[in-house]
Amino acid sequence: MTESPLGEPAFLVLTALAAEPQHGYGVVEDVLRISEGRVRLRAGTLYAVLDRLCAGGLIEVEREEVVQSRLRRYYRLTGLGTERLADETQRLRRHADAATARLRKLGTSFGLGAA
Repeated sequence: MTESPLGEPAFLVLTALAAEPQHGYGVVEDVLRISEGRVRLRAGTLYAVLDRLCAGGLIEVEREEVVQSRLRRYYRLTGLGTERLADETQRLRRHADAATARLRKLGTSFGLGAA
């Protein structure tokens, strides 16, 4: 059985963590950059996604530190997380390629550029 597709927040969190281990606020800021300001993760969404990804073995806690009396937890991608991100990237690319081909057949580019 195939794994269900990752939702956009999970995909973007894995993408952010592919660069380097980060704490929650760092992930939020990186996702904002990656998505060009389109996706702003709220704390509840972020920590629900982090919990699910940890439970699935896709990320893990790298370290914890106390900053200004608050616990800061750094997360990193696991080997399984790297594989899942690569698989999901390929799946999305196939879908985007199919959509692009069909739009071109319609004579529509919608900013797709020349092929």
